[in-house]
Amino acid sequence: MEELKQEEGHQAEQQQPQMLVNQNEYLEEGIHIATKVKAQGMERFVYKVREDGLFLLDIAAIDERIRIAAKMLARYDPSKIVVTASRTYAIFAAEKFATLINAKFIKGRVEPGVFTNPNRKEFMEPELIFISDSRNEKQAVNEASKSSITVMALSDTDNLTKFVDFIIPVNNRGRRSLAFVYYLLSREVMRERGSIKSNEEFQYKIDDFEAKLETR
Repeated sequence: MEELKQEEGHQAEQQQPQMLVNQNEYLEEGIHIATKVKAQGMERFVYKVREDGLFLLDIAAIDERIRIAAKMLARYDPSKIVVTASRTYAIFAAEKFATLINAKFIKGRVEPGVFTNPNRKEFMEPELIFISDSRNEKQAVNEASKSSITVMALSDTDNLTKFVDFIIPVNNRGRRSLAFVYYLLSREVMRERGSIKSNEEFQYKIDDFEAKLETR
C-alpha cells in the first residue's frame, strides 16, 4: 500500500506524460460516463455533471491511474495476483486480462474464507487483488482487508472505496468501456514487464476483450 502511494506521488511530480491513447478514444468508448450517484472517495475523480444528472469522470485521471496501476502490477509476481469479476461484461474482459498477465482469476462471488481460512480447499494467499467492481465484489474486498492484501479496483462513482488501496476511476458497467480499460491494462502491464517493447507488438484488439452478445 505504501509503495502505491509513493508511485502515485512520483507520477504527480513529473510532467504530465502523453496519454496512452488519443483522448477521443476514451470518449468514444464511454469510459468516462459514470452514474448519478457519487460515493464518498470518488468526488476527486469527477470532472463535471451532465444535464441528465450523470457524472463524468476526468479523462486525465483515468489515463494516469491506468498508467500507475500497470507499473505497480508489473512489480508483483503474477502468481500472487488475483483478478475478480462478477458482472457479465466484466467477466469476459477481466478473464482475458488475467490470462495475458498470468494472474489467477475468480469468476463470480468470492466465497467467505477464500483468503482468510487455510482449511478451505480454494484457499489462496495473493499479495494483490484486482477488483472489477467494489460494490458487486465487496466480499472480495472485505476478505482482502482482513488479510492485509493490497486491493486495486475499477471504481464507478457509486462504488465503495473503503479498503480499496488504489482506485482506477472508470465506467465499470459498459461493455465497451470494460473491454477498453482491460485492453489498456493488459498492454501496459506487458510493456512494463518487458514482454513487449511497443504498442505495435501487442497483438490484441479491444474487440478481443469485449463480451459477445448472445444471438437467438
